[in-house]
Amino acid sequence: MPIYEYRCHRCGKRSSVFARSISSPVTAACSHCGSTEMSRLISRVAVLRSEDDVFEGMAGEASLGDVDENDPGSVARWVRRMSQQMGEPLEPEMEADLERMEAGELPDDDLEGGLDDGFGEE
Repeated sequence: MPIYEYRCHRCGKRSSVFARSISSPVTAACSHCGSTEMSRLISRVAVLRSEDDVFEGMAGEASLGDVDENDPGSVARWVRRMSQQMGEPLEPEMEADLERMEAGELPDDDLEGGLDDGFGEE
């Protein structure tokens, strides 16, 4: 049972028209002014992706294409982008490290002992 969207040629407003099935004929009339001079619009769609699909897109080499490993600011921007895409907030310590990296500094603590991933507890 689709809902089609139309734009009125007379008043310019958008109207939605419910159809019983994809194959049923649709007679569109503006819900604002009553005109039947309407143009069908292409509706927006949402594509739902699984967590695996999202992670696969982020982990590939394509996500690293614009990262300059010699530029701490570039790496920091990549970490922030990954955090946003994963929907995971960064811990305050990681935020502080990223701010230092964006200022051109390299974080030097915990390099030999392994870095915490910087994301909050699950």
